[in-house]
Amino acid sequence: MERLVTTAQAAEILGISLQGVHYRIKNNQLKSIKQSGKTYVYLWDEKSKKDAYVASVEEIAENKEESTASIQKIIDGKDEQIVLLKKSVKWLRRQYQEEIARLEKNQDKIISVFDSEIKLLQSAFNEMRSVYKPKIEARPAKNKFISLQDFTALMKSYKKDDNEIKNLIIKAVKSGDKRFIYIKKTKKVLILNEDFSDFK
Repeated sequence: MERLVTTAQAAEILGISLQGVHYRIKNNQLKSIKQSGKTYVYLWDEKSKKDAYVASVEEIAENKEESTASIQKIIDGKDEQIVLLKKSVKWLRRQYQEEIARLEKNQDKIISVFDSEIKLLQSAFNEMRSVYKPKIEARPAKNKFISLQDFTALMKSYKKDDNEIKNLIIKAVKSGDKRFIYIKKTKKVLILNEDFSDFK
């Protein structure tokens, strides 16, 4: 037999939450009516109560199945991600190893090129040395300095006497003539092997 009760009473009679009552109203599992702004629910006898309980148990089982299916989908999604990540890691490792091998190969090529360049430069240097060394060795060596005796002999050929030669040297040192280098420590004069035609 049918009787009209509030949603709170329906929840208590049926042994479910208030939300459960509203859920069943929404899904047409419980018949309801609105009066004076309040919702009332029609409840039946014991048999109806049992049917509602069975429906509730079935709903819980259904929800459990849905929840299990959702969890399984999440697990499957995670498994797919793990497989993809493993593949990515494997691919990246292979790329890294290939790059290392390529760099090592290029390093060997660069070293080989440098070695051949060094050998080429050594060959060119040896060839130039073999061409120019005899010419350098054949050139007569020019003494950097001349002795005082040689300078005196040269000045005498210019008709200078000993006193004039002495004064000429003193004057040249005092005036900073670069052909005459006076060493204070030994009090000697070094004379560069240069042109002295201006003393004629």
